[in-house]
Amino acid sequence: MKEYGTEALRNLVLIGHGGSGKTSLAEAFLFVGQSASRLGKVDDGTSHFDSDDEEKKRKITIRSSLGFVEWKKRKINFIDTPGYADFVGDVVAAAQVADAVLLLLDAQSGVEVGTERGYQFARARNLPAFIVVNRADREHSDYSRAVESVGEALIPGTVPVTLPIDEGESFSSVIDVLRMKAFRYAGDGSGKAAEIEIPASHAAEAAAAREKLIEQIAETDDALVEKYLEGGGLTEEELLTGFRAGIARGTLRPAFAVSAAKLVGVDLLLDAVAEAGPSPLDRPEVVSAEGETRKVGNSGKTAALAFKTVSEAHMGELTVFRVFTGTLEPGRDYANANKGKGERMGQLYFLQGRERVDTPRISAGDLGAAVKLRETKAGDTVCEANGSFLLPPIPFPKPVIEFAVVAKNQGEEDKIANGLARLQEEDPTFHAGYDPDVRQTLIRGLGELHLDIQARRLKERFGVEVELVKPRIPYRETIRGRSDVQGRYKKQTGGRGQFGDVWLKLEPKERGGGFEFVDEVVGGVVPGKFIPAVEKGVVAAMEEGVLAGCKVVDLRVTIYDGSYHAVDSSENSFKVAGSMAFKKGFLEANPVLLEPIYVVKVTVPEEFMGDVMGDLSSRRGKILGMDSQGPFQVIRAQVPLSELYKYSTHLRSLTQGRGGVEREFSHYEEVPKEIAEKVVTEAQAAKQEA
Repeated sequence: MKEYGTEALRNLVLIGHGGSGKTSLAEAFLFVGQSASRLGKVDDGTSHFDSDDEEKKRKITIRSSLGFVEWKKRKINFIDTPGYADFVGDVVAAAQVADAVLLLLDAQSGVEVGTERGYQFARARNLPAFIVVNRADREHSDYSRAVESVGEALIPGTVPVTLPIDEGESFSSVIDVLRMKAFRYAGDGSGKAAEIEIPASHAAEAAAAREKLIEQIAETDDALVEKYLEGGGLTEEELLTGFRAGIARGTLRPAFAVSAAKLVGVDLLLDAVAEAGPSPLDRPEVVSAEGETRKVGNSGKTAALAFKTVSEAHMGELTVFRVFTGTLEPGRDYANANKGKGERMGQLYFLQGRERVDTPRISAGDLGAAVKLRETKAGDTVCEANGSFLLPPIPFPKPVIEFAVVAKNQGEEDKIANGLARLQEEDPTFHAGYDPDVRQTLIRGLGELHLDIQARRLKERFGVEVELVKPRIPYRETIRGRSDVQGRYKKQTGGRGQFGDVWLKLEPKERGGGFEFVDEVVGGVVPGKFIPAVEKGVVAAMEEGVLAGCKVVDLRVTIYDGSYHAVDSSENSFKVAGSMAFKKGFLEANPVLLEPIYVVKVTVPEEFMGDVMGDLSSRRGKILGMDSQGPFQVIRAQVPLSELYKYSTHLRSLTQGRGGVEREFSHYEEVPKEIAEKVVTEAQAAKQEA
């Protein structure tokens, strides 16, 4: 295919609520741009982008996909992203490498939770936005109201560039108010349009929209403002120059009426992106994590960000890049700046959905993929050989839900661990590993669907089946009182016996104070060589727990007396004596159970504030404060981990899918007595059964 200079590239990320038609628009781009001979459809499983078995079955996008179209001497790259919160990591990564966002809205619904959430990531990178009001062919669609909802809920400065004619089920025509032309699209699925006269019924609306658009364009330049205020008309060249400048600066956000399914208005959207969308050269200079700057361009040193890893049987392992500066070429040596290791670049491709297109290089500003890299995964920077230019990390969201993994067939634990490790490499929002505190393998992610699909991938790709169960809570045990106890171990079975005798004092420490072992033995009543063995016995007992089998924390243990036998005493006997004394003293020192407390940040529309706060209180939550964040309210609270099982799912149900949650470990607190008694009883029953 033709090679394009950096100035001719356009990199778009498609963001929107689930079901707003992002994948359908991506398919329309391919077909209208003649990059595909047929129009792929999600519903019948022929999509070029939603090609994963789970995506076909569920008819939703689970992972981001890349495509491109050559249009008006430009190469337009676009990334189709998921609309569901469980897979928002791909949205974050795509926003990190795009130069503009196509923000999709359903013409019937306007701004929805996925729109709001997705745009937050685009706004964090100051991405210029094109507003695409899709599905204008649906009954009860309301283009004007959808455009208004953007200004009300998200961003001001949204102005229509195309207007629908006969909006609704008969939608087939649009008005381009920038050029004051109207087009009717053929109903044969070709996406071709013929110019028509602007209907008299829409002339006033079109004139008003054009006046508003020209006013917004004029404000991009002082000279244009002056000319406009003096009553002078702006030339077509001035309009396009100001239009492009306003989009690049983010002061103008053009809105387009589209039906991706009927291919109405798609070509006009592509025209606007090609003619007025920002190129990589319009974006700020590249700045490393250490503050070093580089200009975008092919000359100079290389800096490329891997933002996605794909591993499939029919594709092999692909690492997907955005090249910010320099070039990537196959067979050349580069450096992985994150890991400080060399990387030999493999064969390079441009991606067209699930298809690959060979390329001899990926130039500055372009998106592409390399095959079979050894070191580089999503989030890593590849730079010139022996270099250390590290691009800012992708701010992947942290997990909000966790399950324990149980093998359905014994003996497959190693295969499960290897499979989980591979899945974790491919998906930075998925965390997996063995937790010794609860003695379970835990997986963490962004939602139940996210983790359920990872479990299915374990079966399909690695041949192992697992069950996802509620994880144990990593409780802790400690004391509130003091005790002085003796631990005496004596065993005689013929021959050399076992003898160890110690006196220990147990005292509580402040929360988070850790463990301290103090030796106050005088006079050699316990030989110094046996003191470490006593400490080992205490530590072993602390690891096992006394009340509920949970780790003991935050106390001081002092050995101050004891006795020994010249023949029968040994390190092992004093280790046992230390353990015995500790367990006895622990039970006499007012023992208590501690539970992990998390700080949660819940973001919800104001109308759900009361329900959410009441629900948090019912979960023993303590409200810390509330703040406004645009159209949202942010509630901060402390909640016990035991009350957060499946909370993200419950929150979505409580808020009609519009609530989001983040959580982070804070500290340990004492468990209420009635709950502690229940936990201890259950733990002791489980121990007896085992």
